[in-house]
Amino acid sequence: MKKKLMKLMAASIAGLLLLAACGDSTPSTDDRAPDSSSVSVESNQSSGATGAVPERVDGSEAASGSSLAVLPTREGPRRETTGSVPHIQTDAVLVPEVDAELRRRVFLLPGVEDRETEISLPGARGLWLGDDLELARPEVLDAGREFAHIHPDGSLHVWMPVDRAVEAEAAKWGELHPWVKRSGFWDGVVMIYTPETQAEVDVVVQLVVDAYNYIVGTELNANSFG
Repeated sequence: MKKKLMKLMAASIAGLLLLAACGDSTPSTDDRAPDSSSVSVESNQSSGATGAVPERVDGSEAASGSSLAVLPTREGPRRETTGSVPHIQTDAVLVPEVDAELRRRVFLLPGVEDRETEISLPGARGLWLGDDLELARPEVLDAGREFAHIHPDGSLHVWMPVDRAVEAEAAKWGELHPWVKRSGFWDGVVMIYTPETQAEVDVVVQLVVDAYNYIVGTELNANSFG
């Protein structure tokens, strides 16, 4: 009984730390992301939960990130963010049809459920790996089975392979979370900027698929669904 209580206390502490990492539960008006009620997005509640469980890839090199294609460099300047916690984009330009397509496609991933986030700001939607999915790298996740979430402004935090996260920052698709060097926080957490075109959605979806493949241990192609 004592060991069980200690485990429950540790899990609770981890959840609270992650909530603080992605955003204060009571951020100021200036720091809060735009209200999701202003965005017209088709509901995708649990749209991925009924998909077939993907075939896992055997071997330690599966979805390691070492064989991923080099990312194209994102055009234009870097986006503006707080650079601190709460970690949000401050110059997001949300295009409703682009945002809707992003959400539609990422929630088509097999076994991924659309849930209210457990670790980010109010209004964010969590990408939750269903209980039927066996995880190859559960240690990547900091709390529960949420491996990414989409903020109301269309930007995302994604738990990625570390090398891929660094590459995404270098190619100007996002920036590493301010806490990546903290003990116990995954070094591959990256904010992906709000996509503003359908071409940018293609790249963002690929980055989410890269993270999914790494954690679940599959080799899905972003172009093979949606």
